[in-house]
Amino acid sequence: MKRVFLLAALLLLSQPLIAATEGRFVQKNNMFPRVEITTTMGKIVIEMDRSKAPITVNNFLTYVMDDSYKGTVFHRVERDVENERDFVIQGGGYDRNYDGVYEGDPIFNESGNGSKNDMYSIAMAYQDRQPHSGTRQFFFNMDDNDHLNPGKDWGFAVFGMVMEGYETLDKIMQVETGFNEKIGYDFVPKTPVVILNMTVLEPTPL
Repeated sequence: MKRVFLLAALLLLSQPLIAATEGRFVQKNNMFPRVEITTTMGKIVIEMDRSKAPITVNNFLTYVMDDSYKGTVFHRVERDVENERDFVIQGGGYDRNYDGVYEGDPIFNESGNGSKNDMYSIAMAYQDRQPHSGTRQFFFNMDDNDHLNPGKDWGFAVFGMVMEGYETLDKIMQVETGFNEKIGYDFVPKTPVVILNMTVLEPTPL
């Protein structure tokens, strides 16, 4: 009998104790959920648009509800020096040691939804020119990046806008960056800018 109980206990321990809440169930009747992002340089509030980017919004919310963004960093703070303009702040894919973190299945690219990669919008990143490879990395547009919108080719799917915390993003944009040998990228902050928490806010009363 003891062996039966021991086996049952081992089976329970081998399974996740708490299943992550899927984003599609988070405020499922709210088309414009808001998330507060707390970073080491301040807070940012984004409002997402399920009417235009339901797949991308629900995917993002799944990672938020799983606390999966906690402790990740903004690994790319890129300025277009040649043209004297800011470009993007990208994060969500590495921890503060610049090790990659868990990625779910890639999602369909919703870049044709009519939303533009305008300044202070938030969009889904993808890898190696593969438009449907996006999983968890996202970026803030820090200028009107028209070349990231779809044309003959796929663009990058915008799924929300910054509502508060513009000054936080502006501060992050000013950090000193350089080449990081571990991940092989330029424009990496020399002092990590860390996402401390993400919280889904209560719906705004009409």
